Amino acid sequence: MHILITGATGFIGAQYIRHYRHHQFTVLSRDPVKAKQRLCSDSEGATNLRVINHLADLPTLDGIDAVINLAGEAIADKRWTTKQKAEICASRWQLTQQLVDLIKNSKVPPKVFLSGSAIGYYGDAGAEQQSENTMPATITTRAAKPKSSDFAQTLCQRWETIALGAQDHCRVVLLRTGIVLDAEAGALAKMLTPFKLGLGGRIASGNQVMSWIHERDAVNAIEFLLHIPTASGPFNLTAPEPVTNKVFTQSLAHTLGRNAFIPVPGTLLKLLMGESAALLLGSQNIYPEKLLNNGFTFEFSSLTQALDALIKSKQAH
Repeated sequence: MHILITGATGFIGAQYIRHYRHHQFTVLSRDPVKAKQRLCSDSEGATNLRVINHLADLPTLDGIDAVINLAGEAIADKRWTTKQKAEICASRWQLTQQLVDLIKNSKVPPKVFLSGSAIGYYGDAGAEQQSENTMPATITTRAAKPKSSDFAQTLCQRWETIALGAQDHCRVVLLRTGIVLDAEAGALAKMLTPFKLGLGGRIASGNQVMSWIHERDAVNAIEFLLHIPTASGPFNLTAPEPVTNKVFTQSLAHTLGRNAFIPVPGTLLKLLMGESAALLLGSQNIYPEKLLNNGFTFEFSSLTQALDALIKSKQAH
């Protein structure tokens, strides 16, 4: 299968290419040299990969079997200033629109368009379980008053709407991804050092629900969805057993053989991170109903199992 993939140098995209080398990849990257160094670290990966730095290099997508759109400015690395919010939105919305336009202009468009999204789509929904059939928190009637504006939710909802513009031309799948656990990148990697030093602890009350997924299950789910011709619309890429932040921190500390007794007050987090603290203070209990109903099997369903495998893998290296 010939796949156009954006965001391939991010840890999900890079892992996907490493795991599924039998595909032919065209990679969009702002830095082709860096992309080749990261993705062609061995001779096996050099023959199945072409890197371009402009979509203009592809007047149409004729000859491309699938598009996997994972690109986007990191959402949690900087404070959400007005400028940073604009960059986060533009990096997702503009590129996705360009891909949709290319699909529409192709005589033989790709069969499937897998476009990134996130569980931020659901907003801060508390402990109530959410599936793909659940209406987002801000437009449910559970609350007496509408919730305040949620940047992550607005970002994801617009992102998905743009991607769905291609659905008259090919199958569109929206990847609502949770917290991807990887020992080398992302949230878990940032937590390892303080937890190893015994400085870890719950965030605020610790009662907020965290919906996570092991990186291997994330890339396997992407491959799975490429090949299910009836799969379309949103899919939650989250493990079937979400946990509270308190349970997560206790499990990580136990796996590392450390204590986790230094909580991070919510007020301090808001002071340090500003509005983006909502990513850590919000609660999202997300269930992968459609993945399971379509027959996907998780390799890592429990957090303990996932952390054990990731920590042992890191220690082995």
